[in-house]
Amino acid sequence: MLRALLLALALCQPTAAVAGTLDLEGSLTQGGLVFGTATPGTELSLDGQAVRIAPDGRFVIGFGRDHGPEATLEARFPDGEVTRRPLAIAKRDYQIQRIDGLPSNMVTPPEDVLARIREEAARVAAARAVDRAEALFESGFFWPVEGIVTGIYGSQRILNGEPRRPHFGIDIAAPEGTPVTAPADGVIALAETDLYFTGGTLIIDHGHGLSSALLHMKELWVAPGERVTKGQAVGSVGSTGRSTGPHLDWRINWFKERLDPALLVPPMPAPKEGTATAD
Repeated sequence: MLRALLLALALCQPTAAVAGTLDLEGSLTQGGLVFGTATPGTELSLDGQAVRIAPDGRFVIGFGRDHGPEATLEARFPDGEVTRRPLAIAKRDYQIQRIDGLPSNMVTPPEDVLARIREEAARVAAARAVDRAEALFESGFFWPVEGIVTGIYGSQRILNGEPRRPHFGIDIAAPEGTPVTAPADGVIALAETDLYFTGGTLIIDHGHGLSSALLHMKELWVAPGERVTKGQAVGSVGSTGRSTGPHLDWRINWFKERLDPALLVPPMPAPKEGTATAD
């Protein structure tokens, strides 16, 4: 009877709340992607925007090229506790790149193709807006092709003397036909062989709004809806769209935020003999 009484008293005692946890790993810098874990059941927001969190607490957040010096990550833990963590976002310096000799119609598109450009941009934006619940990015990332890096993230391009939008990817020169592989696990969200600016274009959805874009490809070997694994061949290097030579333009996006792929992978391996040196 005494043991039963003690057990009943123990069951009546309030259960101690488990303290909420919030851990971040990655680059708190312009163009950076951050991987996080929080207590399962936590609700998250970044500067007021809701952030998807997996059942086991995993999530990602990213900061665009020109993000300001501060951000705020707010977490509401399952026990009701709310914490606001200020994040200091490091500022970066970007290079200026001049490219002359491009055909004038590729620098300033003619009026008769503007409708096409807008329609293609809408399709690309829709693919980047997908918020897949699977955390496929957990496979990690590696280079989709090896070669000479000829264009870096964030650089300002001046085409035929006219300033243009910053470059949001990393250009890798390689011989035409070189296989291109998926940089991480994902699902093909878009596969187009002839977009005006980017030619052969793949967008791979890695989950939680994170996606890779592989541009200027010669061939596409996968179709929308197809699942791919890290290292799987998905196409080949080309020079399609607005391009001056065979290369792959690899981009990373977290929804509308354009991130730096180079921050997710080790340094590019030393070039092999005979590799293309310019694009």
